[in-house]
Amino acid sequence: MATVQRWSGVEVRALREAKRMSIREFAAHLGVSERMISKWEAGRENIRPRPVNQAALDTALARCDPDTQARFAFLTGDSLVPDESAGAVAEPIGADHVRHPVDGRLMARVEGSVFLSGPGNEPVWLPTFYIDVHPVTNAEYARFVSAAGHTPPQHWVDGQPPAEALDHPVVYVTWHDATAYAEWAGKALPSGQQWEKAARGTRGTVYPWGDQPTPAKCNVRENGVGSTTAGDCYQSGVSPYGVFDLCGNVWEWCSTETKPGRHELKGGAWTSPLLRATPSSFNDAAATMCDDDTGFRCAVTTENLG
Repeated sequence: MATVQRWSGVEVRALREAKRMSIREFAAHLGVSERMISKWEAGRENIRPRPVNQAALDTALARCDPDTQARFAFLTGDSLVPDESAGAVAEPIGADHVRHPVDGRLMARVEGSVFLSGPGNEPVWLPTFYIDVHPVTNAEYARFVSAAGHTPPQHWVDGQPPAEALDHPVVYVTWHDATAYAEWAGKALPSGQQWEKAARGTRGTVYPWGDQPTPAKCNVRENGVGSTTAGDCYQSGVSPYGVFDLCGNVWEWCSTETKPGRHELKGGAWTSPLLRATPSSFNDAAATMCDDDTGFRCAVTTENLG
């Protein structure tokens, strides 16, 4: 669990606002006077509560529910530090993985919680869902084409995917193509917010791996690869939930409709600069758009997992 390294008036106010309490309610909650709360908040970073009060604040934070802790993290920014008192590193969130019963693809569990969404890091609640660990590959899409009689992508020769790219994301698929695969598999395309949470975790990091702009962790234009890559190439770019390629490789279709006939795209591609590939960035396209840098992955709710 994360804790505050040293409380100041800034963190005091953030905790009160995260708990959505008035000064009177918060003072009673901590067992101090309203005047003391007001003094702490007015002093901002120049005020340091006494150790006994810091301990009370630590306890109040530790007892908060996940939603309140997420709001507090958003309001304090870098005030939280890892709690090393337990003597062990916490396991990655969303460590659970399952195989989907229809298409057999590996999916990661994304626990229901508040996460920080969009460029403004707005707190948003999402229930638990599962998302594909990798984008749908050429080989996997070929099984769907064969089983469903669906039209193959335009660049396949004689209806067969390129042999050298079987484990690469399928491209030249429209939103309608991606949705047809998802329906065949008993899944859905992720919403833009589901996709973003799977990429950024709950704390609003800029990239799946953290806040440092590191092109080497993903397939973007700066690397000069010039094409798609296999789904497990960038091990160090994995998201907090163990999901790959949520930055770069291919743009991914989402279910979110932005305007009639247009849907959200997420994640950037091998053709994109790193700045354009940040998971919080907005992009959309007509549902009929079909390009060599656009693919998809699927999601499913716990109720529909089968």
